[in-house]
Amino acid sequence: MSQKAKSRTHVNCTINGDEVDFLTTDSTSLLDALRDEVGLTGAKEGCGTGDCGACSILVDGRLNCSCLMLAPEAEGTEITTVEGLAEGDHLHPLQQTFLEGAALQCGVCTPGFLIAAKALLDENPDPTETEIRYGLAGNLCRCTGYDKIIRSVQEAAVQLKGA
Repeated sequence: MSQKAKSRTHVNCTINGDEVDFLTTDSTSLLDALRDEVGLTGAKEGCGTGDCGACSILVDGRLNCSCLMLAPEAEGTEITTVEGLAEGDHLHPLQQTFLEGAALQCGVCTPGFLIAAKALLDENPDPTETEIRYGLAGNLCRCTGYDKIIRSVQEAAVQLKGA
């Protein structure tokens, strides 16, 4: 059966605070649905096997690799993507510290690191360096190394505590 002949499933969920409806097939990954059906291209496919973290999103507040989740599984969930971190033109402290700390280069891994760091700071607002490294262990970067990323998360934690 061709892709076009497959039946489509209606999915209703909340993405970045907005109610969203889209049609998808039962075999479509949530990553592909976010990118192709919803138009949110921040999450990237780095590996397609859940090993790199580039496609990380929050589903009901929990960190998930969107390449490993089927789109119909999003029914009724609340999803946060990297596009949902900023409030209008005001960057989330993580985004600002990544920018100021030069914690990015090519940008493929950055959305996943930002989402993983947000999940970490939501659960542990005052992490140690070791806890940050452990919290981001599922994310791979092939360009920057990790020191600038770790320092940026540490600085964002300080800023968020002061807010």
